[in-house]
Amino acid sequence: MTLPIGLTVAGTDPTGGAGIFADLKAMHSRGVYGMAAVTSLTAQNTLGVQDVYNVPADFIDKELNSIFSDEVPHAMKTGMVAEADMMTVIAEYIRKYNIPYVMDPVMIATSGDRLMTDISMATLIDTLLPLSHIVTPNLHEAEAIANMTIRTEEDIHRALKIFVDEMGAASVIIKGGHLSGDATDYLYDGKKISTLTRARIDTDQTHGTGCTFSAVLTAELAKGRTVEEAFRTGKAYITSAIQNSPGIGKGSGPVNHFSYQGD
Repeated sequence: MTLPIGLTVAGTDPTGGAGIFADLKAMHSRGVYGMAAVTSLTAQNTLGVQDVYNVPADFIDKELNSIFSDEVPHAMKTGMVAEADMMTVIAEYIRKYNIPYVMDPVMIATSGDRLMTDISMATLIDTLLPLSHIVTPNLHEAEAIANMTIRTEEDIHRALKIFVDEMGAASVIIKGGHLSGDATDYLYDGKKISTLTRARIDTDQTHGTGCTFSAVLTAELAKGRTVEEAFRTGKAYITSAIQNSPGIGKGSGPVNHFSYQGD
């Protein structure tokens, strides 16, 4: 049996809780061989980001050419893609190889501050989002992309339809972790809205949750699973990962990539 292959195109986190290192752990824990192309090198830890060095777009092109010319992955994701010219390069490979693509739009920091320029955000929306199999924004990112305020479930339903019906994504999962009450995530595939709810976990050990969740979705798509199947696995996986966080670091620590025991 051929081992499924997942590719992450994202930044680094030297402490291993987010970015490509978290993605690779998540993919491997789901029985998928992980590959990675680096977009940015960060100096960060559980306390915050100290510095960022963005890899030149022409070198990202070389990384991706090395990967795709040797072995085409079965699915891929993007995380931190800071600059418009990076997005243009990545889009070329998605179009050419037409594999399932998960976009984690890493554009809003935990504090709510934007991490992208207006030009980069516009390029993300115009270039990468319409190519995506699944987009996985948190509430802050969904507000920025859909250009609206989200306070209620009705707002979320409206935003879901903007992503798919107006912007061209095949499906979108809006993560409701920043709303009050239980933690409910919303999937819209252009036909129906599905929700998954778990009790909210009172913890600050959530570093890398967005990266990890989107990496699990990518791994499941690489196996040939449907979007809804990937959604269910991703939700169960991230809930377990948060519940069993290992307590690493002095700040907002990483989740546990090896605790989920489901199929």
